[in-house]
Amino acid sequence: MTLVILRLFHRLMRDKRMSTHIALTARAFGAKQLIYTGSRDSSLEESVDRITEEWGGNFHISYVENKLSFIKKWKQKGGTIVHLTMFGIELGNKIVELKQKLNENLLVIVGGTKVPGDIYQLADYNIAIGHQPHSEVAALAVFLDQITAGEARKEKHSNANVEIIPMERGKSTKQKNKE
Repeated sequence: MTLVILRLFHRLMRDKRMSTHIALTARAFGAKQLIYTGSRDSSLEESVDRITEEWGGNFHISYVENKLSFIKKWKQKGGTIVHLTMFGIELGNKIVELKQKLNENLLVIVGGTKVPGDIYQLADYNIAIGHQPHSEVAALAVFLDQITAGEARKEKHSNANVEIIPMERGKSTKQKNKE
């Protein structure tokens, strides 16, 4: 399975932190790539690449100019599209069906500004993580954790340069030797 996140409508000044958090969440919860639309942001890309190099994994970030063309191509290649929206069907009502799609290429769309109706129509699933206003970061984390049954967030990356040493109080990390 290829699990890819599509972040719609990144805005340079307004969304830098939010888009970074979407990327971090995607990476930590098992996605292999974040693709974003809106304004191209080299500092966002550099930040995500730096985190991936330091903390490990095989995660990539890239930009696409035409979101609809990208989504249509994904569908044409047989991929499944999940759009996370508070207006969708409750995740619990579709989780079993969605878990059966894990062997396919899965594109998870998270919005930014107002999402156009085309996205709702192109999606195979419009999924809600509750029906109240909430952060797209929170929705993405809950969705990915549920779809991977919590296993992805437990993954250790052999290519990490930094590793957290879990402890009840305080904080500690171990630097791995770069060879």
